[in-house]
This record gives sequence, structure tokens and C-alpha cells, in this order.
Amino acid sequence: MESRMLLTWMLLCLLLRLSAAQNPAPEGVLNCCEGDVLFLVDSSGSVSSYEHSRMLTFLSELLLPFSLGEDQVRIGLLQVGTQPRVEFGFDVHGTQSGLQGALRNVKPLRGDTNTVEALEMAKKRVLRPGVAGGARAELPRVLVWLTDGVKPGDVIGPMAELRKEGVAVLVVSTGHGNYQVLRQVVSPPVENNLYFVDIDDMSIITEDLRDAIIEIIRAERINVRDVATNSATLQWRPVLSGLTGYYEIRFGPVQTGGAGGGGGTGTSPSTGGSQYQRLTQSADASTARLTGLKPDTTYTATLTPESNEQAFNTLSVTFTTKPEVMSPAVVTVSESGPTSVRVSWGPFDAETVTSYHIEYSALPRGKLHAVTVGRTQNSTLLRDLQPDTTYLVTVSARHTSGKEKAMSVKLCTPEVTPALADLQLTTVGSDSVQVDWKGSVAGLKGYWLTWEEQQSSVPGQRSSLYLPPDSLSTRLTHLPPSARVCVSPIYRTARGEGLCCTAQFHSNALAYSYQS
Repeated sequence: MESRMLLTWMLLCLLLRLSAAQNPAPEGVLNCCEGDVLFLVDSSGSVSSYEHSRMLTFLSELLLPFSLGEDQVRIGLLQVGTQPRVEFGFDVHGTQSGLQGALRNVKPLRGDTNTVEALEMAKKRVLRPGVAGGARAELPRVLVWLTDGVKPGDVIGPMAELRKEGVAVLVVSTGHGNYQVLRQVVSPPVENNLYFVDIDDMSIITEDLRDAIIEIIRAERINVRDVATNSATLQWRPVLSGLTGYYEIRFGPVQTGGAGGGGGTGTSPSTGGSQYQRLTQSADASTARLTGLKPDTTYTATLTPESNEQAFNTLSVTFTTKPEVMSPAVVTVSESGPTSVRVSWGPFDAETVTSYHIEYSALPRGKLHAVTVGRTQNSTLLRDLQPDTTYLVTVSARHTSGKEKAMSVKLCTPEVTPALADLQLTTVGSDSVQVDWKGSVAGLKGYWLTWEEQQSSVPGQRSSLYLPPDSLSTRLTHLPPSARVCVSPIYRTARGEGLCCTAQFHSNALAYSYQS
């Protein structure tokens, strides 16, 4: 008789576990939530092996629908016995297959019902953010206590400390425990978070308990990122993933009944009249770009998941766009030549600028010139400038708001430095040469002459000579054989391109060569 009952019990456990493994996830639950849920399971001597197995089967069915992972739901399990034990923390099982396998392999502890020590362990090692394997900061934390109600100990104080730290407490009792004690330890509302059920009928509360957990950890969050002067991006958890439907998004300036301003929290979006805008996104979307916004304006956006399969709450968020970027903030000069200069400006902001207006004139009282370029252009080439002249350049950005910002910069065009027009050498005797050239252009400050030995394997010492601007010839004496002579014009800011010739002293006859 006993062997038949044992066989029946084993078959029942097997069927229950197979049923849990094959039970499909309820629609609309996947991707719904984000939080850490710790199950405190009584496995002391007052709980039979059958009851312990039924509790684990119940947990398997309860948790099967949830999407697990670092950015979704994480599950931990702590057993109560004489020496409580953390079976696995929140960072262990990131998949349903791993979690379900772990639940099938949990063995009871037996011994005393040391719930107080188990709660202390849960508080310090599992539910505390920041510890290894512990809970995540800024996310919901839930403790679900499964007990037979037999001598749980003085749990009211420890449970109150957990609730004070933000942990939501739910209780499932499979015995006839003290109702007054249990109702004091659960988080309100008591009718949603406290369950009394026979061990063989636990499945009847599966859906209700799951809904209670979802209500606490539902990731009904909508965030705003990439906020700019006239755009922003909404981001949310894709609660419609796997369902048919769409997201409806409405956004508009906050209506406060007075002048618009900065904070605006707690106000309603402009969902009436002509100011609000509406757009829709597909069921698998998780972001939407809001455009056409006004700078430095507070907006409220609402997100409504629409589906015939499940009802979802409307989410809302309030944000303020950035002040208008009053370009230009910097003006630079490049490609500078005697008669043209390229002027560039930034930062580039084609969305809020209608055009750029550039004015320039020679200082101190030159004629004013102007040019206008389009909103997508951030540089222009100024032509027909005067060499060696200082100009004042002003770049003005005309914004869509009607505002205008200007920035000025001084620039100097380089002077013209013509090259030497001609150079001739005439040998005089065995070591002298007559040097003649053509120059005399405006702005000339003088000439620079250099000469040195050209054909020697070891170059000789270079000699140099400065001559005033009215000089067009000179005679050089005591030159080395095959001397190379160079003449360069000198201007106010630079040296112009010169010419070089090599003198060959072969005879008394005229002998020179010309090299540029």
C-alpha cells in the first residue's frame, strides 16, 4: 500500500512539473516588467516533501511567463530551515530554462523554521543594492514569502524594516497561520498581497499573485533623451512586443493657464486645440523622434499602447527643450591670399537658421561689401580684396525665431611679393663679377644677395649682402671659382622669389650662365 502511494505521488509530481514546463506564457506578460523578486520558501521540518514539491511547482508555473535578464526581471530563492540558505541570487539565472531547471533541483533543508535569520540574510545579502548578486538600485524589489504558517517567529519587526527600505512584501500561507500577524507584515493593499490557500489548490491563486507582482514591477516608464532645441527622442519599454496593436503618441507645450516656463511638472499636455501633435509607432517600436519643437519650451508627451488583447496605462513625461543655439559662436579664416580669403563659422545649425549674412570692409573706412548665403552653408570665399590690408568681417546668423546674432573678426590679407624679373652676371677679370637685375616694384624694401662656391665637393662659406631698394647692380670681387650668386627682393612682410646665376671664370671673355 505504501509503495503504491509513493509511486502515485512521484507520478503526480512528474506530471505537475511537465505541465509547468509545457505551459505557454500568458499573452501580454512578456517584456512587461523590470525588477528583482526574491522568494522566501519555508522548507523546515514542518513542511513535508510533498508540500515542498508543490510549492516549487507553483513557483515554476508562476514565473514561467516572465522575461528574465539584466534589464528585465531577475529571480532569487532563499530557503528557510535551521540554517537558512540562498539557493541562488538575482545574478544567476537569466533564462527561463536555467531558472526552471534550478527549481526542479531544489532540495528541502529541514530543521527549525528560522524565518528571522532568513529575513536578515535576505536583507543583507540579496535585497540590498550594491552587494554581489544583490538587487539593482532604482528598481522595484519584491519579497514573496511562502510559508505553512507554523511558528514563523517574531517576523513583524524584520518585515517592517524591509518595507521601510522600499521592499514590497507578499505572503502565501498554505496553513492556518495567524492572520493578524501575516496581515501586519504584507505591503498594502492586504487583499492583493496576502493569500491563504490549501497546498493542493495553489494553482487557483497563480494568476492573481502574478498580477500582484506585475503591478509592483511593471516597467511603465517613459524616458526622454537627446533633447535638442527643436527635437527630442522618447524611449519606452516595448510592452506590445508579441501583441497586435500600436503606440499612440501625443505631445504639445504645457498648458499652465499663463506664460510658459521652465518646470511644468504635474501639468497636462495640450491634447486639445490645435497645438498638440500626434504620431503612431508600430507594436515592436521602443523609440520615437519628436520634431518641430520650439526652443526653451516645456512639453508634455503621452504614450498610449493600443491593443485589443490587453489594456495598458497611458504614460506621460514632461521635458524642456534646450535654448536656441545662437550661431555663430566662432569665426575662422583659411585659404588666405592677397586678394581672397575663406571665412568659416560655427557651430553648424541648419535647423534653426534661415540664412547667413556676411559684411566686410577695409579698415579704417573702406567701402562696405555684403554677401548672403543659405542655411546649409558654413563658409564663403571673399574675393576682390586688396593685398596687405586689414579687413573687418561680420557674420550674422538669422534664426527662425526672428532673432539674429552676429560675430566679427579682423583679418589681414598678405602683401604681394613679386619675384625678381631678371638677373645677369658679367665676369670681370679672374675673380670678379658684375651683377645686374631688374626690380623697382611698389613696396620694395631692398635686395638680399648671397654667393658661395658651387662645384666644390665641400661647399664653401656663404656670404651675403643687403642693398637698398634703388640698387639695380653691384660688383662682387674675390669670388671663388664657379661661384653661385643669388638675388632676392625684400618686402615689408616677406622675401620674394629670387633668381640665381653661376659665374664661370674660364677666360677674360664674357662668360655667364643663367639659372632660375
